[in-house]
Amino acid sequence: METVRIGIIGAGLRSGIAKYWHNPGGKSVVVGAADVSVSRLKEFQEKINEHAFITTDYNELLARKDIDAVAILSPDYLHEEHAIAALRAGKHVYCEKPLAITVEGCDRIIEESKKSGKHLMVGFNMRYMSMYQTMKEIIDSGVIGNLKAVWVRHFVGYGGYFYYHDWHGAAKNTTSLLLQKGSHDLDVIHWITGKYSKKVSAFGGLDFYGGDKPNTLTCPTCEEKDTCTEASLKILTQCAFREEIDVEDNNMLIMELEGGIKASYLQCHFTPDYSRNYTFIGTKGRLENDDVNNKIYVKTRKSNTWNEFSDITYDMKKEQGSHGGADPKICNDFIELVLHNKQPLTTPFAGRMSVAVGCAATESIRSGGKVVEVSLASTVSLCE
Repeated sequence: METVRIGIIGAGLRSGIAKYWHNPGGKSVVVGAADVSVSRLKEFQEKINEHAFITTDYNELLARKDIDAVAILSPDYLHEEHAIAALRAGKHVYCEKPLAITVEGCDRIIEESKKSGKHLMVGFNMRYMSMYQTMKEIIDSGVIGNLKAVWVRHFVGYGGYFYYHDWHGAAKNTTSLLLQKGSHDLDVIHWITGKYSKKVSAFGGLDFYGGDKPNTLTCPTCEEKDTCTEASLKILTQCAFREEIDVEDNNMLIMELEGGIKASYLQCHFTPDYSRNYTFIGTKGRLENDDVNNKIYVKTRKSNTWNEFSDITYDMKKEQGSHGGADPKICNDFIELVLHNKQPLTTPFAGRMSVAVGCAATESIRSGGKVVEVSLASTVSLCE
């Protein structure tokens, strides 16, 4: 195989990533797409490939012989169904995070990938962002010593728009936003520390969104659209205060990782600004990022050496491409995996473990904050 022919399942907002795969005459080309919306499929053709095969039945896409690999970009609750169907159809699979909305679903996907002999890759694009790669390199160098604590604060600006004006706001579709949104950060904690979470305790609540509005209400038809702070008149328009919303918008999670590392993750969806603030504390110092100003700070403890007088500031350079330049890189890594068996920066098991932590944390929240053991792989074959 010299060119990977890709089909897309899910032509919604995330399908914009397909532009990095459509390179006629190059290593990959997008030849088809499936979605329940004909209008989205037509728009996909206009933006990505006017000659792409389109269908509202994803099984028709999977039946095509001219498709080698499939990108699963559908809503979270469909990932398991779509990924397993694609693997059984003999396709390599790229699956957006989270891998599934249950641990059991993740295990079934991974087991199916092993049976099929096809590649499975999880879309953890934060591993491909230069800021987090730089942070990992600094920590791996040993400059802050042995890691002992990790603090993560996630200010989700526009959290209402992206997570409460559509399907994300219902637990039946996501389990919780600790999977959908938090899976990135939980994975980065695991990746940078090199350790997985063992047990968690969490508190959270639906403190801002949700309410008693009809589930059928949309912002453009609402009498309060001119005064409501959450009014959304384009694309995602379901009322953010409708009855069916039952996913926490304010979460606080603490974790104990392998090796005794302590970590915390705070996530709020009604903040005015957007930022991910990471702090790593080791036996020799600490590292903290500032993703608003594109800086990383390293501070060292007093040690009667030059370190005492030489804290370091790293200025991150801007990159081309969506998600801070990560999307072009992760798309290329999937092609390299399929063509040359070159292993990407992430693994299916890492995808599984971020879901396992999110599920355990959600169980803790909804049972009053009790300590919950994180589910390990059900069989040895699932481990890395």
